[in-house]
Amino acid sequence: APITWPIGCYKDFKGVYHLTGDYIIVYTPGHGHERTEAKIIQNLDSDEARAHLGDMYERFVEELELVKGACHEFEPDAFLKGEMTPVFFGTALGNFGVDHVLDAVVDWAPRPLPRAANERSVEPTEEKFSGFVFKIQANMDPKHRDRIAFMRICSGKYTQGMKMRHARLGKDVRVGDALTFFSSEREHLDEAYAGDIIGLHNHGTIQIGDTFTEGESLGFTGIPHFAPELFRRVRLKDPLKSKQLRQGLQELAEEGATQVFFPERNNDIVLGAVGVLQFDVVASRLKEEYKVECAYEAVNVWSARWIECSDEKKLKEFKDKAYENLAVDGGGHLTYLAPTRVNLSLMEERWPEVKFRATREHH
Repeated sequence: APITWPIGCYKDFKGVYHLTGDYIIVYTPGHGHERTEAKIIQNLDSDEARAHLGDMYERFVEELELVKGACHEFEPDAFLKGEMTPVFFGTALGNFGVDHVLDAVVDWAPRPLPRAANERSVEPTEEKFSGFVFKIQANMDPKHRDRIAFMRICSGKYTQGMKMRHARLGKDVRVGDALTFFSSEREHLDEAYAGDIIGLHNHGTIQIGDTFTEGESLGFTGIPHFAPELFRRVRLKDPLKSKQLRQGLQELAEEGATQVFFPERNNDIVLGAVGVLQFDVVASRLKEEYKVECAYEAVNVWSARWIECSDEKKLKEFKDKAYENLAVDGGGHLTYLAPTRVNLSLMEERWPEVKFRATREHH
């Protein structure tokens, strides 16, 4: 559903018309590196609008009639349900239209909602702090090899220097250097509230899905880990850099775009991804950020399944029988690397007590 519509294009671009507000936001070229005060022309059917559009006016009015007839009218409720996408026009190089999108996010974005945890539902209005990590980014500052864990606050308030409980590890940590980001800029936070996203320095102890609270033992749900669709064996070009390779693959896998598996039967490293391009991205980042060069080889893996079994005796029997195809993923979870679809089906039939999970909750 278009919210704004462009008036002209290229050198004839004169701004955008706001369909629901019935006003023109005038574009002034030559201000790509600075913010300027927006000039607004109220009402398309006005002398000022006709003067601004000149010879384009009649043609633009006809164009708008077609747009309104062919496109849906924007509905905020449909947007919140994920059924409709608002569309804005502008020029990022001319620094025009970006603020229109940001203003719309502020006006239309949903308020913080209740969040499901294993133990209960957490309301955003609760006084005590809680939040979960949904993303990890390695080497945001290549000079310092830092890793940042991005946390969404679900309830309460963050204050600088507060004590949080890392639920998965059962440890209390004091956080005095939480960050906020805007594009490539970062700054330290004094406080943040439910719905805000903050960055925590990660020294290898934080994983995607980790829950932090003000003391309560909680585990937020709904952060799935999907099985990859493509697999490659990673071959190191310089055998002396095997430690750097493992560290690099593990840290990049923490970001969630790829997954790394370490087979039990040998020292191979298998990388899993959803798309071919991700393999190229990992190779490039290993070379640039970890100074490690690698290549990929075909590997006989069709899919991966995470293993769960409540019966310890049966699990041990399964491990003995399936040893050739077992691996441990980057998070330390037992995984079955199925060579074919038929093989996986047979294993599921032969071992009904063992659960072969196609997804795994981050925890």
